[in-house]
Amino acid sequence: MKDLFRNSYFIILLISLLIASIGILSIYSSTYQKEGKFWQEISRRQILWVFIGVLVFIIFSNLNYRWLWDCTYFLYTMALFFLFLVFMLGQVRLGAQRWFKIGWFNFQPSEFVKLIILIFLSRYFSKKSTDDISLLCAKFGIFRAIILPFLFIIVPMGFIIEQPDLGSGMMIFFLFICLLYFTGVRLRYIFVFLSASFLAMPLLWHFLRDYQRERLLVFLNPNIDPLGAGYTVIQSKIAIGSGSLLGRGWLSGTQSQLHFLPESHTDFIFATFAEQWGLAGSIILLALYYLLIRQGILIARKTSDCFGRLLAFGISFLLAIQIFINIAMNLGLAPVVGLPLPLMSYGGSSTLATFIALGILVSIDKRRAVF
Repeated sequence: MKDLFRNSYFIILLISLLIASIGILSIYSSTYQKEGKFWQEISRRQILWVFIGVLVFIIFSNLNYRWLWDCTYFLYTMALFFLFLVFMLGQVRLGAQRWFKIGWFNFQPSEFVKLIILIFLSRYFSKKSTDDISLLCAKFGIFRAIILPFLFIIVPMGFIIEQPDLGSGMMIFFLFICLLYFTGVRLRYIFVFLSASFLAMPLLWHFLRDYQRERLLVFLNPNIDPLGAGYTVIQSKIAIGSGSLLGRGWLSGTQSQLHFLPESHTDFIFATFAEQWGLAGSIILLALYYLLIRQGILIARKTSDCFGRLLAFGISFLLAIQIFINIAMNLGLAPVVGLPLPLMSYGGSSTLATFIALGILVSIDKRRAVF
């Protein structure tokens, strides 16, 4: 039994299933009173996606993650192809064109592109290095260390932001910064790049859509448009605050049950959960996420293969950044950018992409001593 709890396969699968189960309960609670066949089936659909996600997790955990090295450029090309295709054949929902309609499944390429870009960057920064990532990257000039890889990621970033999906686009940018740090690229290059990015932000303001500008202004002051762009954030904060210490109980609450809180089963699932289970439940949920991310970082530290190490670090921070931004968004501490909460929010693409990433983590741990 002691060895079982040291097994990354068991730990990661158990924690992910616990979080996914909490998500299913929260999705059901926020939708069961809504009228219509879609709302009646939504929690059952999520159960199906979790079941498929577990199967995908088992498959990827038993594959040798090194095959991703060989397929990197193919995966990158396919990512660009699907991002381009979504503009041609994608379905428009709520003013965004991010999904393909395949039967009853809405396939969102950007959820998988984040992982593919992570694989691409892990290969780029670890190629030809046999002992230590920093031995290679510390010798790079600013062009090879930052400008060249950024040119590769700015294309899919541009496609995703244009959908528009500002949250996923910025996620790729944050992952790029994280990997720059872990590869040992000279800090002064990173500082120059970040300084240039901040200086360019006023120019980017003119390329944002009107609703994106409103969200940023509402982030600074939600009360400037309490019945419009600021409505969701205000209702989310009310829901979280009304949960108090122990919450109002499952299938209870005002904001989620009376449908004051929009998107209570997707982007604002945390507010739904916090209203029903309070601060105590939220701490337990955050502890589960912490254990999942910690397991990924431990795998990265123990891995001697540079590609596997960067990939494990990247997956861990992909989850961490997305969790942080989503919860901060629910609390009104970050702009509303439409990022789902991993394993909690309703959505097949997000659920499958997360289970694939976790399966790759387990595969890295299984084979870390081989390289």
